[in-house]
Amino acid sequence: MTQVEILIDLNNSKLNERDREILRQALEARKEADIFIREDKYVEAMERTVVALRKLKEFKEYGNPEFKTLFIALLFDLAEIHFCLKNYKQSEKEVDVLFKVLDNLVKVDEDRYASYHILAMELSTRILRSRKKALDLLVKQQITNGSLFEKVNSGVVAATDKLVDSLSTTAQLLAATGDINESLKFYAEAIKYSKKRTGRVTLKEVKMTVEMAEVMMRLKSLRPRAKRLLDAILPHAVALKADNLHQDIIALLDVIDSNNESDSTWRVFLHKITSAAKSKLKKKQNTQNVDTVEH
Repeated sequence: MTQVEILIDLNNSKLNERDREILRQALEARKEADIFIREDKYVEAMERTVVALRKLKEFKEYGNPEFKTLFIALLFDLAEIHFCLKNYKQSEKEVDVLFKVLDNLVKVDEDRYASYHILAMELSTRILRSRKKALDLLVKQQITNGSLFEKVNSGVVAATDKLVDSLSTTAQLLAATGDINESLKFYAEAIKYSKKRTGRVTLKEVKMTVEMAEVMMRLKSLRPRAKRLLDAILPHAVALKADNLHQDIIALLDVIDSNNESDSTWRVFLHKITSAAKSKLKKKQNTQNVDTVEH
């Protein structure tokens, strides 16, 4: 993925020093996210993007064009990151929020926001196609699972590794289609067979456990369980010197802590932004009506 390009005028005369500093810090977090994106470290990029969005919540004037532009860019970043993580359901939610904000902004300032609206439509189409592809692949994967289970039960030792990989792939596809609970069952089964084969925790089990925790995080009720799972697997990642997985675990724990903020607070934040956009549109329409009457 590539972050959408934006131009933020930090010297805008309508910005006070406090709001200017908020934008500066949010932009810095976005730059850090971009570094991770270029390295395909999407979990770390997600954590930095969440930090940037939390920083924007401190902004006072939601109608400010620099604020709105950066907010839109961060929503795009988050939607694209979740798309890369194959969390299509969450990506879809973020695109829906994008459309709610952009629908009004395009009417107020088409030159600045129309291109973002087109990008949101393109992303929405990509999500739908990817979810359909995941569903198609899932059918084929289930057939493969059945065949491998038969071989393992018949005592074919070499089939166990293939079964573990197949169960893990099935879990990933189920998560991509939005079936979280079923996905977790397949992850648990894959980890069980993998541990049974090796008799110890290997890099493979750590990787699958981290993936499983990331899927758990998609349901608010399972986030405490995901945190416990990550805390439990962290020492194994350290012992195996799996630096990338270690970083992923720390980033996911940070995201969980960030998500502990009440959902109602986030909804209020979004409502204020969409209300500000609607207010701007209504003001423009009233001005146009007055001009029409005068002429």
